[in-house]
Amino acid sequence: MNKKVFEFEMKVRDYECDAQGIVNNANYLHYFEVTRHEFMASLGTSFKESHLLGVDPVVSRADLHYKSPLAGNDLFISSLTVERKGIKIIFHHAINRKSDGALCCKGTIEVAIIVNGKLSRGDCYDELMKQYL
Repeated sequence: MNKKVFEFEMKVRDYECDAQGIVNNANYLHYFEVTRHEFMASLGTSFKESHLLGVDPVVSRADLHYKSPLAGNDLFISSLTVERKGIKIIFHHAINRKSDGALCCKGTIEVAIIVNGKLSRGDCYDELMKQYL
């Protein structure tokens, strides 16, 4: 069974590029984060709302693989799938250039859930993301 995929379109801004004219590697983490925030918004919530309830998802590990560079003004699709692995929520990200579909970066972001200051399974996220898990 294939997991449901969330997609969000973005555009490279010139200031995100380095002297070589390609996106600086650190910006891919920003793109992944924007995608997770938009994903949460699509589910009807936000990380801020979650925080106000005492539930804080925090990145515990990031693993990125760079494949093909993006350059200024490139449009791209940032997508994710999500899975539960023990107490962690794992986001599998991919960024594909819109013009040719080339895979530019893929990565895995592991998230731990802190509830009221203590490590938790964060079961509230299972219900929220059930259509994607």
